[in-house]
Amino acid sequence: MIRRPLPLRSVRQRGAALLTAMLTVTLVATFAVAALWQQWRAAEVEAAERARSQAGWVLIGALDWTRLILREDARANAAAGGKGADHLAEPWAVPLEEAKLTTFLAADKNIASDALEGLPEAFMSGRIVDAQSKLNVMNLVSGGKPVAASQAAFKKLFELLRLPAEELALLTANLQRAAPATAASAGIDPATAAATAAATAAAAAAANTGAASGTPAAAAADGGTVGEAATTGSSTGPLTPQRTAQLTWLGLSPSTVAALQPYVTVLPTRTPLNLNTASAEAIFASTPSLDLASAKRIVAARAQGYFKELADAGKLVTQNAQFTPDQHSISTGYFEVQARLRIDRTWVEEQTLLRRDGIELRIVWRERGAGATFEAPRS
Repeated sequence: MIRRPLPLRSVRQRGAALLTAMLTVTLVATFAVAALWQQWRAAEVEAAERARSQAGWVLIGALDWTRLILREDARANAAAGGKGADHLAEPWAVPLEEAKLTTFLAADKNIASDALEGLPEAFMSGRIVDAQSKLNVMNLVSGGKPVAASQAAFKKLFELLRLPAEELALLTANLQRAAPATAASAGIDPATAAATAAATAAAAAAANTGAASGTPAAAAADGGTVGEAATTGSSTGPLTPQRTAQLTWLGLSPSTVAALQPYVTVLPTRTPLNLNTASAEAIFASTPSLDLASAKRIVAARAQGYFKELADAGKLVTQNAQFTPDQHSISTGYFEVQARLRIDRTWVEEQTLLRRDGIELRIVWRERGAGATFEAPRS
């Protein structure tokens, strides 16, 4: 039997039907993959939001626990006649190394061990830092005028760290302009303060002529915020920083801020330096005629027994290098709380500044950040 070839029209119809079927399968597969991806993305976003919310509540609980510790410490100080010292041997000064949260839950008798099964691996760490263990930048200016004692302290610190002296002058000038209302209340002419700041900025720019980009002078030349903050009127002065990292607002370069980070802080009010918790470098800078060796001797001596009175620390130095109550103390009113929660490869960090007045604790500021860490590929 001889098979006759199909008509050309029939072949074309079959080819078109096959092509249509293939396109239909492709479209269905594409829509299915897109729907699956959207569903996976929604599930991941929901899981991340749930983890963020849970981490936030855990960090709030950690902050409440911290406030309880500091409140009990204040009660102990009150029991000592209100003269209790804050030192590094107290419970609040013991850091919490990274520990699994389930270990804390397992210690609770009201929680059964079966309820802990299936919980995500969460790790908590944190510490409480005496904020007055560092030199306070706000001590540089009082009533719109520079404070000579604080100026001398920061000058010694800048020399110790080999930082540009002109940046200290720029920092002071911009700090005066950051609070024009304070200067006005002190009877200082805002135009005079602005002229002083402009002169200081011009001197800093002249000293850094030809410097690499990124310095305060270069930023001013490029029309950055440093130059604008130093030359414009007091009504458009720089913002008052709340954290050490924000000192770049006042003209410091990022490298200078990084070098100052371990030794300076920014607090809302003028505060003395706590000799029971300060570093040797901070103690050295806080007293004009004190040498670094004597400051290290003070730190070594307090490790054997903390200072109960300011005079106890004064006995370790010469008569020419005495500690004054307006610049030094043995107690603290500000504490910085650092907490970190890690779940798998994601983490949430929170930093809080607390002000303690008696047994009352108030949050000055609070900052939270999150991120993820990824393991390096194995070779």
